[in-house]
Amino acid sequence: MSYNGLNEFVTALEANNQLIRIKEYVNPELEITEITDRISKSNTQNKALLFENNGTNFPLLINAYGSEERMCTALNIHDFNEIENEINALINNLTQPITKNQKPKTINHKPKTNSLAFGLKSKIKTLIFLNKISGYFPKIIKHNAPCQEIINKNPVLSSLPILKCWTFDGGKFITLPVVNTKDPVTGIRNAGMYRMQLFSENTTGMHWHLHKTGAKHFNEYLKLKKKIPIAVILGGDPVYAYCASAPLPDGVDEYILAGFLLKKSVKLVKCITQDIEVPIDSDIVIEGYVDPTEPLVNEGPFGDHTGFYSLPAHYPLFHVTCITNRKNAIYPATIVGIPPQEDYWLIKASERIFLPLMQKAGLPEVIDINMPDYGVAHNLVIVQIKNEFIGQAHKVAHSLWGMGQMFLNKILIITTQNPHDEAQIFQSIISYHNINDILFFSTGPLDALEHASNKFAFGGKMAIDLTNESKNNNQLWNNHEIELVVKLLEENNIVSVNFNLLKYRILLIQSSKEKLFSFENFAANIAAHLLFPYCIVLCDKGLTLNNKKIVLWHCLANIDTIRDIKKININKKQIVLFDCTSKPQIKSPWPNPVYSSKQTISKIDKIWNKLEFIEFEESPSKIIYDLIDNEGFTK
Repeated sequence: MSYNGLNEFVTALEANNQLIRIKEYVNPELEITEITDRISKSNTQNKALLFENNGTNFPLLINAYGSEERMCTALNIHDFNEIENEINALINNLTQPITKNQKPKTINHKPKTNSLAFGLKSKIKTLIFLNKISGYFPKIIKHNAPCQEIINKNPVLSSLPILKCWTFDGGKFITLPVVNTKDPVTGIRNAGMYRMQLFSENTTGMHWHLHKTGAKHFNEYLKLKKKIPIAVILGGDPVYAYCASAPLPDGVDEYILAGFLLKKSVKLVKCITQDIEVPIDSDIVIEGYVDPTEPLVNEGPFGDHTGFYSLPAHYPLFHVTCITNRKNAIYPATIVGIPPQEDYWLIKASERIFLPLMQKAGLPEVIDINMPDYGVAHNLVIVQIKNEFIGQAHKVAHSLWGMGQMFLNKILIITTQNPHDEAQIFQSIISYHNINDILFFSTGPLDALEHASNKFAFGGKMAIDLTNESKNNNQLWNNHEIELVVKLLEENNIVSVNFNLLKYRILLIQSSKEKLFSFENFAANIAAHLLFPYCIVLCDKGLTLNNKKIVLWHCLANIDTIRDIKKININKKQIVLFDCTSKPQIKSPWPNPVYSSKQTISKIDKIWNKLEFIEFEESPSKIIYDLIDNEGFTK
């Protein structure tokens, strides 16, 4: 089954009790974000939201992908394993050799059936299968496209309920666009998801990172000095937005993946003013072009999926030439910020879909993979492998750091255990006698949004190898030792510590910002009392140390593994420090975390009872306020 536009998807969500209609007026500037942030993080009310009264003629759908159930509804599956199994079957059909049992049986060395006939039957079976696969390729039609029921050649972007998400965003952004371009040489289509900042009624930014296919197309058109025809679709079957976010290899049309997921070809129609095609069931289509010979424009800042602001930078200018839409169109949007957010479930779907491909592409030892929400896709990945020879974890790490979008990964945990049992994984880490024994380091490309590295999009990588048999770490601190440690912490200007971790000899601490913290002096002071921590993790003052996920998110984001992990030897003991603090003194500007203003929170608090929700939800931004020492998007 597929969805003929977002209205049918909304109907399906509503039938599953997974959608709340908001009839009260809510401003797309800041207010929709604050409401969505509360609901997406709610334990009891996490549902899709349809804002029917937003000051425009288009209802706004948000958080539609924000749970496993809704993600599966979007992809028309029962669970993620269903797709994983289908892809495994597809790969096996394409690659599996004829087994011994499939060969013609023989009696006295004479074939029971003619081998030629058997070979022909096998080829026919393969042709039938390939014909089925070809049915997933997109097809172009010439008329009767719902997405072109209404045509406006004098486009006005303010007719759409475009969000300003966070207080210090540079403006309003289209956040769930499927941006269609074509390679000017090969003609191969790409559908990518690149945010678009509104600059005027007919211009936006086009934020494609240097690693993305859209940026590669830009460079090809620049060589030819030709304008890039572009069509941005909003809505349509929800599978399109997922496919635009999926980490497909260059040169693979996202609408082929969409066809595979839909079990039928995606029908496309040529745009009105641009030489490019779009799915006929799109809700809204924004047609236009980028002129690669024009100067780049300043875009941003933007509260991004890392949970921090991405800083202003220069990107191409998109000129809008036409907007078309279907009758009763719905405008789709998403917000990103401190996890978990809606994008986590798009990542989780890709995790399951691309696992079989990873296994077949040179990593058969990989059993499973987990991308935790606090790792925001690239900062932390946990991989389960079959450990069959010495150094296999190193082999897997280096392979993954050279594969697909995994080359942007910063920290990798490699284990033989269930990677989704995160509590057990972290218990395994502290079970080793010396944490330094399980760490190994590299450098390489990082995500363009990586803010901790000294160089843009390049920095340290680290793998944690948990595949060797654990050496039990029995050296726990007793109550007397813990009391002594706490006293020493106070004497060394430590203002906060996670007491739950102390018995494991893990010092998760915060230092007073008024005092310069010296790792060497502090470690020597502790060691002088014959107290040797397993590791020391230094965090920003104001971070809630008992909130495990917030601590992990903040620490993973703020560390460069080469610069910020330090080791010293004292009395033949090695002490390791992880400096997870913000470092504007080393790299400036350093971004602030994303949060809603107190004014926005107060306004939503006041109208909450009018918004169709069963119970009140506190603003998730409040937990961040103590981290902010400077109003704005930077430290």
